Amino acid sequence: MEEKNHLRRSVIPPLLFVALLWVIKFCEEYFHFNLFFLGIVPLTAEGLIGIFTAPFIHANYDHLLSNTLPLLVSVTGLIYFYKEIAYSVIAMIWLFTNFWVWLAARPDPHIGASGLIYGFVCFLFFSGIIRRNKHLLAISMLVTFLYGSMVWGILPVNQAISWESHLFGSVAGIFAAIYFRKEGPQRVVKVWEEEKEPTGPEYWMTEEQKKKYPPPEPEQPTITYFFKEKE
Repeated sequence: MEEKNHLRRSVIPPLLFVALLWVIKFCEEYFHFNLFFLGIVPLTAEGLIGIFTAPFIHANYDHLLSNTLPLLVSVTGLIYFYKEIAYSVIAMIWLFTNFWVWLAARPDPHIGASGLIYGFVCFLFFSGIIRRNKHLLAISMLVTFLYGSMVWGILPVNQAISWESHLFGSVAGIFAAIYFRKEGPQRVVKVWEEEKEPTGPEYWMTEEQKKKYPPPEPEQPTITYFFKEKE
């Protein structure tokens, strides 16, 4: 029962976040206004706001749809397996990724949550390897299976996407995995109790010697009785 409750608590935050993204996109399309000014415009004062707002803005429904499932999976995994540090990891990846984009990306508006996704996926992958926890390693392998092809997104092949966000998000995820390596779940180490080695002389005797020279009987306590004459 506790496990189900924990899973439910882990799913609700990413569901609410994704729902908010869809509401924003629906309102943008329905009321015919453009929120691109909330994106990251590198090295400009007005683009600084995008460090906080860019992940909420998407170019179209296809863009948002492609980010929906990876967001749900990666954030749920973060909160479920790293509940003590999940929100600190999310905040670090969010701020570092977007600040680096503002600092070093092309001078175009950068929008969308894909940079965060790359950060979360890299954190899950590398954190499992660093901690050498079998359960977290299983998550690393699952992440590799589901999103291994994402590695091509960090290369400047398609200029229509913000590959800089993907690259800096990946670096931020690796950095967070290293920075928080001593916090949250750790590798389970079994400690075996050492069996004490007998040291008595009878331990070193052969069976024949033990028969010939049996160990002495343990001394019995001496009981002394005092009788008091009746007056």
